This record gives sequence, structure tokens and C-alpha cells, in this order.
Amino acid sequence: MDPRNNVTYFVLLGLTQNPKEQKVLFVLFFLFYLLTMVGNMLIVVTVTVSKTLESPMYFFLASLSFIEVFYSSSISPRLISDLFFGENIISFQHCMIQLFTEHFFAGSEVFLLLVMAYDRYVAICKPLHYLVIMRQWVCIVLLVVCWVGGFLHSVIQLSTIYGLPFCGPNVIDHFMCDMYQLLKLICTDTYVIGILVGSSGGMICTVVFLLLLVSYGVILHSLKNLSQEGRWKALQTCGSHITVVVFFFVPCIFMYARPAKTFPIDKSLSVFYTVITPMLNPLIYTLRNSEMTNTMKNLWRKKVISSSKELWHSP
Repeated sequence: MDPRNNVTYFVLLGLTQNPKEQKVLFVLFFLFYLLTMVGNMLIVVTVTVSKTLESPMYFFLASLSFIEVFYSSSISPRLISDLFFGENIISFQHCMIQLFTEHFFAGSEVFLLLVMAYDRYVAICKPLHYLVIMRQWVCIVLLVVCWVGGFLHSVIQLSTIYGLPFCGPNVIDHFMCDMYQLLKLICTDTYVIGILVGSSGGMICTVVFLLLLVSYGVILHSLKNLSQEGRWKALQTCGSHITVVVFFFVPCIFMYARPAKTFPIDKSLSVFYTVITPMLNPLIYTLRNSEMTNTMKNLWRKKVISSSKELWHSP
């Protein structure tokens, strides 16, 4: 910790101070986190094991679910624990770690969603060259670029705030360590820092979101050249992607593409994109993708049959 700091820990006010409401939220968020883990890991395992889901689209889908597991785990366990025990105290170092991991996985997801849009563009607009352009090593390089981009974004966010003096108070009106809430506690002028934070986070979200809208606009315009069956399949896939993009980017743009101020709605929006969206993504992708749904059913049916045979023949 910086020697100029008088703060060794922060007090998170959380979502509510009412003990009864905390217990209700504990049960609710515990179920949300459980569904997030099961749903995303189910996609990762299904894509990894299945031989019919070897296309780049499913490779990136499994990568997105993998990121969602860690992104949700950087926020939800701490939130659930605080709601259950009511001890909303987090050390300075753990606060910085949470801030880093949150932006690392969120940043990686931002770039991955852009890569997934590019994959759909190539598949729909250049189908004859798809397997040539999206070769395995290209997919791996694109995934590595997403992780590196998320890491650099997180380093920039953390470096702008880590060495600054926190003289007190140490109360954060949030359920997690958020950049704008932390800026309010720094005992120095943060105007320029707020601009840097907005430029790093808000501008990335806004630019990537606009690029995604343009790319999906081009894709949807090109659907007129496909057959009715191909058009319907492409609409299903793109519809899932667009839904996830809107759910993720709209709250992020509101949160970070603005001056360094806080609003009462910030907590609700943070819950949406850190807790709700990672839980909804598996449902959106599986329910709207018949190939994924059928593969899951077949794999787990075989697993159940195999387990039943083993039990039947066991001595």
C-alpha cells in the first residue's frame, strides 16, 4: 500500500442495511451464482467434449462462458458472503485485487464479443472462405489478443488509482470496489484522473459497441442473399449475439462513458451486468441454438446411460 495512505480497509455499504432484506438477497444471489456457474460450465464442457461443435463459433462461445465464470466469481462470492455475515469490510489490497480482476475479465469479454461479431460476419458474408480465414491458429491468436487487451485495460485502470492517497473516510456506498466510488475517497483533485478513467473504460465500451452495431447491421443486410433456411439460422445466431451485446454494453456505457460522478441507479446497473448478465448468457445462447441444445441433450443422455450401465454391472 502507498505510504501516503491512512486507509487500510474499506467498508462496503452493500445493497441494503436491512437484515431481513440481506437474507432474502443472499438466497437470491446465491441461486443466481449457482445458475451462472452451472450454465456456463455446461457450455464449456459440452463444446470441449462434443465432436460436432468444433467450429470457431463454438470455440469463442466456450471462451465467453469461461470468462463469465471468472468474471462472476470476482464479484458474486464476496457479495454473497457480505449479505450472509453482514461484515462488509474489505482490505485495501483485496479491494485493489477485486478492481483488477473485474476490469480484466470485463475487458476481455468486450474484445471477445467483437471477435465473435467478426466470426459471424465472415461465416455469413464470406461463407466459402470461412474455414480458410478462421483457421484454428487464427482463432487462438484472436483469443489471446482479447486476454491481452483485457489485461492492459485492467492495468491502466488500476495504475491510475493505486498510487494515490486515501486519507479517509473509507466508506464505499457500493457492494464492490468501483472506480468512481474510490475516486470520491481520494484526498486530492481527481478531475484529470476521472477523465482518464472515462477515456479508458467508457471510450472502449462505446467504440466497440458502435463497431458491433455496424457489423451486425452489415450482417443483417447481407441475409437477403441467403436461402430462407440459412436466413433463419443466421437470424437465430445473430439474435443471440445482439441480445448479449445490448445487455452487457448498455449498462457499461452508462456507468463509465460519463463524468466521474455517482448516481443512485449505479448499484442496480452494476448488479445487472455483473450478476444477472453472466447468468442469462448461457440461457440466451442455448435456448436460441438448436444445435447446442440437441448436443447437450445427447451428451448428457449418453452420460446417464453409461452411468446406469456401470451401476448395473458393478458387483
